[in-house]
Amino acid sequence: MPLLTLEGLGKRYRQGEVEVTALHDVNLSVEEGEFAALVGPSGSGKTTLLNIIGGLDSPSSGRVHLNGIDITALSESELSDFRLLQLGFIFQAYNLVPVLSALENVELVMVMQGRHLHERRERAEHYLQLVGLESMMHRRPAALSGGQQQRVAVARALAAGPRLVLADEPTANLDSENATALLDIMHRLSHEEKTTFIFSTHDPRVMERAERIITLRDGVVEGDERIEQHRHGQ
Repeated sequence: MPLLTLEGLGKRYRQGEVEVTALHDVNLSVEEGEFAALVGPSGSGKTTLLNIIGGLDSPSSGRVHLNGIDITALSESELSDFRLLQLGFIFQAYNLVPVLSALENVELVMVMQGRHLHERRERAEHYLQLVGLESMMHRRPAALSGGQQQRVAVARALAAGPRLVLADEPTANLDSENATALLDIMHRLSHEEKTTFIFSTHDPRVMERAERIITLRDGVVEGDERIEQHRHGQ
């Protein structure tokens, strides 16, 4: 069974007197461990789709099944718990807590999950080491570069053990070296830990590494291509 299934997904909203269709009849399924990119011009519906998959926004029509659960039927509190346990988010703006160290930022979601201190600390240190920040884990975000802050955000998303990681333009603020390093880490983890990644992106560096490219235009899926040659684990 696919990890994620979207059935007849639509999203409409009002802009003044006009009704705008952001998504129209989107049908997709994503398997566990996929490394997929949502691409398309600005305004094509990428971020809206990502927000609906992540339960941050609700569709006007259709269903989202994630890990066997219809998240569109959940109450607000059930959805909040589901997000906490099943989903990881990586945002363009990092969203780190300024008064916490890198280590504490990575632990934060696991604190909310109710994990024990020893397990939290062990997992946070492990993922910060994976993203190459073992020597900086006690620094606060202000003492880290943009690329380092984004690595902390990736470690935070992964340490909580999500089934699916949603990343909205995660490389937009990064130089080539940092973007490449970060993508290599995420690509490796998708294979080693069977974590599923869906990126919303304009970045050719992400598209080069994606194993599936889903193209949106005017809220409609225009193309869906699996790229098998990238499966040799760059």
